[in-house]
Amino acid sequence: MADRVESAAAGSATRRWTFLAAAIALEVAGSLSLKGALTVPALYLVVVFGYAGAFVCLGLTLRARMPLGVAYGIWGAAGVVLTAAGSALIYGEPLTPLMGAGIAIIIAGVLCVELGAQRARTPGKAS
Repeated sequence: MADRVESAAAGSATRRWTFLAAAIALEVAGSLSLKGALTVPALYLVVVFGYAGAFVCLGLTLRARMPLGVAYGIWGAAGVVLTAAGSALIYGEPLTPLMGAGIAIIIAGVLCVELGAQRARTPGKAS
């Protein structure tokens, strides 16, 4: 019985992270396509489907019981980081050392939120 419960929890965790990864990928695709759509209007379809799909996947992440603060924090931060990196690669936009420091701070902040959420879920731990 314990194995079944543990397996279900692991499956649920995998599902949560899969939905969240899809939400991030779709949001980044939509954001990067937004700039491209200025010259190639057909990319507005990617923008619409990217953002709509991102919100659907974020909703599925929450339905799979990931805490809102964790899901939204990771989604938003990963979106910022990946969009900045993608725009540098695709559009040749600058990625300065100061921007790199900001990205590191974003990653550290999300890590703090995730670790804090894990600590809050662990019985017997003081918050």
